[in-house]
Amino acid sequence: MAADVRGYFINWWKNICSMVQNVVPVILSGGSGSRLWPVSRKSYPKQFWPLLSDKTLIQETALRGRAAGFADPVVICNSEHRFIVAEQLRDAGIHKAKIVLEPVGRNSAPAIAAAAFMVAEQDPDAILWIMAADAAITDETALQHSLKDALKAAEAGRIVTFGMKPTRPETGYGYIEAGAELAGVQGVYEVSRFIEKPQAAKAEELFQSEKCLWNSGMFFAKAGVFLKETEQFEPRIYETVGQSVRNRHTDMDFERLEEESFSAAPDISVDYAIAERTKLAAVVPGNFGWSDIGSWDALWDLTPKDAEGNATFGDVFLDDARNCYVRSDGIIATVAGVDDLIVVVTPDAVMVSHRDRAQDVKHMVNRLAQAGRKEAVAHNRCYRPWGFYESLIQADRFQVKRIVVEPGAKLSLQKHFHRAEHWVVVGGTAMVTRDEDLVMVRENESIYLPLGCVHRLENPGKIPLTLIEVQSGPYLGEDDIVRIEDVYARS
Repeated sequence: MAADVRGYFINWWKNICSMVQNVVPVILSGGSGSRLWPVSRKSYPKQFWPLLSDKTLIQETALRGRAAGFADPVVICNSEHRFIVAEQLRDAGIHKAKIVLEPVGRNSAPAIAAAAFMVAEQDPDAILWIMAADAAITDETALQHSLKDALKAAEAGRIVTFGMKPTRPETGYGYIEAGAELAGVQGVYEVSRFIEKPQAAKAEELFQSEKCLWNSGMFFAKAGVFLKETEQFEPRIYETVGQSVRNRHTDMDFERLEEESFSAAPDISVDYAIAERTKLAAVVPGNFGWSDIGSWDALWDLTPKDAEGNATFGDVFLDDARNCYVRSDGIIATVAGVDDLIVVVTPDAVMVSHRDRAQDVKHMVNRLAQAGRKEAVAHNRCYRPWGFYESLIQADRFQVKRIVVEPGAKLSLQKHFHRAEHWVVVGGTAMVTRDEDLVMVRENESIYLPLGCVHRLENPGKIPLTLIEVQSGPYLGEDDIVRIEDVYARS
């Protein structure tokens, strides 16, 4: 009898482990997060920033799947961010993620379809846990309970979304109205309808309803089920994305989708394409502290506060301030005698807004973009696969930059038509190719690169290489680079 009981529990545990490993997190890492400007910008959006802890949002998202015991994630991102994604996942201890590169942005439905096709190649019954890279969850224990409910419904062939119990009448989220409970799946409900982001009066009405939930944008579904519904409702996505996946190629540690087919896919969200049309939609009500961190006001809600209701980050001093969010990623920020303000300071921009107008920050970003200001989309610090650079001084005919190269990394072999460069090493050791010469440049030494010479910078050491670059010439734009050879396959 004891052996029979032991055998039963061994088989039960094997089944549970098999089912858990059959869940593949799919992380969508797109968007620019313009409402969190000036920290979040197109070149380095909010999912790559540590906004709530010492982990970035994409790291926190990926680690949730690991905490649940699920398989390694599939991450969908654009080519520009591929090395940032890879580095941040490695830093979080996730080394076997599949990073899929979109050649162009086509919204969430084609991106999810690409992941579904790739997962289905191995197992069409594998369950996708689809989620954005930039959401916050504060109660991981409650999340695990909701995942168990969603897993049961997905195993039964449902496309399951997660609806969050509202804590306020929010106009920045869509809503889901829950219907009857599913037969045989406790805690999961039919979806009566999806509701667009409401005006204030409608949001108040939905908040008062016990059936209406915030739409989190997270889904659970079998890869094969999602693809079947895609084929039925969006055959063009099924055709074009399927072709793009079949024609993909491997580039270093990345999977590049074929561009021509993927570009022909309709630009449509998964809500419009599938969720609002399928008869398989179900919802799990959750209360695990979810937020898409879509505005500075939302971040104020999630951040610990002082006795006066102020949330701060960085080098900040307050005097007689109440209910403010103040963040500085650079110089000291002082705020006095004000209530309900958002103040965000970065090395190249300052943003001040009333908390009630937090959603309107994106309007200012649009104005900056229309004015041709690079600050709308790019930070002063620009990340590259080998490290980063940042401008220290800019003038008409010269520019001073700080360049940091990671150990073992190297820049492309290149030349310039309009500028000469002078490099001064201030930390580490540089190996410099200058035309036919290979020169070792150590700390406190320098090297001159005349106009038109073919050159390359490498870090052969075990610590980061830091140097000061002085550019001089009539044109100093980043497009004055002719790459002759590049280990990162950039043009």
